[in-house]
This record gives sequence, C-alpha cells and structure tokens, in this order.
Amino acid sequence: MKKYLFVAAVAIMALAGCSNKSETTETEKTSAASFDEVLSSRRSIRNYDASKKITEAEVRELLKATQEAPSWANQEPTKYYVAMSPEKLAAVQDMVGGNKERIANAPVLIVSTFEQGKSGFFQGEKTNEVGDGWGAYDNGLSNCYLILKARAMGFDTLIMGIRDADKLRELFAIPGNETIMAVIALGYRAEEPKRPERRDLDEIAKFF
Repeated sequence: MKKYLFVAAVAIMALAGCSNKSETTETEKTSAASFDEVLSSRRSIRNYDASKKITEAEVRELLKATQEAPSWANQEPTKYYVAMSPEKLAAVQDMVGGNKERIANAPVLIVSTFEQGKSGFFQGEKTNEVGDGWGAYDNGLSNCYLILKARAMGFDTLIMGIRDADKLRELFAIPGNETIMAVIALGYRAEEPKRPERRDLDEIAKFF
C-alpha cells in the first residue's frame, strides 16, 4: 500500500512540475509581449497632460533602473539633475529653446550629463581614438533605459538636444568635468501621437 502511495505522490509532483513549467512559459511570453509593447508605444511627446503629476519616489524608481545600463568598465559616468519644483521647472523651460511650449506641462525635467575621462580611458589615457565619445555613448545607453522604463511605468518623455548648457550648469551647480548632453521631459501624454514611418531594415543593417 505504501508503495502505491509513494508512486501516486511522485506522479502528482511530476504533474505539478509540468504545470509550473507551462505557467512559466506563459509568463515569459507575456513579459516578452509587454516589452514589445513598451518599444512600440514609446513616442517623443510634445504635449503633456497638466492634470497628472509624478512623485519623487517614482522618479527615483525610474532613475534606479538606469543603473542597470551597461557602461565602460562599469563606471556609470551618467549623472542626472532633476527639476521638480515650480521654480526649477520654470527656469529649465527657459533653457530649451523652441521646445519651451511643448514641455510646458511636463511635471519633471531631467538634465543628463556624463563625467569626462572615465568611459574610454584606462589609467587616465585614451584607449582608442573615440576617447570621451564613449562617455556620450554610455550616456545614450543610460538615457535609453530611462525612456523605456518611463514608458513601462506609464510615463512619456522627450529628449531635447537644444538647451543652454552654460545656464543649466549654473542652475544646478554642475561640475566642470561633466559634459551636459540632454534635457529630458517626463510626464503623461495629452494626446496620442502618430507613429512615424520607419526605414526599411535593409537600409540600416548589412548581413555578411
């Protein structure tokens, strides 16, 4: 009798294992689909919903995700300066040229920089001809994580390259050894943007 009970128990455990494996597979499929949705629904938003706000805790969660981005020798050269107060928001809005009206209702504006002399260097010397360009490269990777995590959290973004670096440096007391790259608006879209047409894959990729 004990032998039969043992066999039955093993069979139940095996069935449970199969069931869990199936559930895991479905979860993985759902996660993959969710990531694809994040990619396909992310847009550069130029009109924000003034009625929706974002908390500091949410911004902290967002920026924490950027630390998972790869960087040269794990240097993490990217730095962020976050404007959330009315005074700082108004000041930054005056430093992004023609984008001022587009991001007027964004509740958060983030200045993205990178520390010079870290990415692309070894013992203080450039490792190849790109030099500090690797800092910009790592900054772009970090910002990519930022905008994708933002979309996964239900937020929207706009990366702005038109900005007054000197005034931003003064406003946030940004050290001289940091290169100011972009200002990133963070908020909620006020309307659904159209998806621009993309180039044919064979125009941007070559297979050998």
